[in-house]
Amino acid sequence: MGENTTEVPGEPGPAEQLRALGVEEGGVLLVHASLHGTGLRAEELLAALRTVLGPEGTLVVPAFTPENSDTSPAHLALVSRAPDAAAFRAAMAPFDPDRTPCPRMGRFAEQVRTTEGAARSDHPQTSFAALGARAADLMKGHALDCHFGEESPLPKLIAAGAQVLMVNVGFAVCTAFHFAEYLVPPRPVRTYRAVIRDERGGAAWFAYQDAVLDDSDFARIGADFPAEHVRGGPLGRRGARLFPIRAAVEHATAWMAEKRH
Repeated sequence: MGENTTEVPGEPGPAEQLRALGVEEGGVLLVHASLHGTGLRAEELLAALRTVLGPEGTLVVPAFTPENSDTSPAHLALVSRAPDAAAFRAAMAPFDPDRTPCPRMGRFAEQVRTTEGAARSDHPQTSFAALGARAADLMKGHALDCHFGEESPLPKLIAAGAQVLMVNVGFAVCTAFHFAEYLVPPRPVRTYRAVIRDERGGAAWFAYQDAVLDDSDFARIGADFPAEHVRGGPLGRRGARLFPIRAAVEHATAWMAEKRH
């Protein structure tokens, strides 16, 4: 047993902890995870999740690439460190669902993305990756001009009755809340730009209009999420929360309609 594992003789391992939280065999599970301090390795958590979900289950993670957008703070930080901003932009590789890494999403998301059989959605900034029985179907049809709306994987996850597992992270990063932003009028829009592959396989800047995204109040939305929907418990050396994605979106939609406008 490696020194980074949490398994101790006589104590529950990650698979047992996941079952105790209520992860459903055969279900669809969206996972946000920070492994720092958990004592869990990415491959260890992945193996435990796949064991609990079983062959009919599907695991989904955010595989976002904010650095691939000249309108994002992540991109601007990279440009600020480049000796020549124009040359940096000209050399940017186009987004490739099969190859582009998602380093800002953490070790676990990268583990899922790079595992054999993983499927990934096509959005050049806010893609998702999935493993399991429904991975290809859930990742299909993510429109290039739709971050988290009707043409993203999120409504499919809601229709599938997905659960959300948040490992060692707070509601500030709850992607499901973004779908609510598309449901609450008025819905302001803005211009985004990202690098995609052109028809010849080269790089081209793609500009599109989509909803203004604002996660600055997500922690407050999560703090008001009724406790009856959330199950908490240990996972490794830290804690985790599990809740239905539909309940999270319904709560966020009502909260935003009342408190954002």
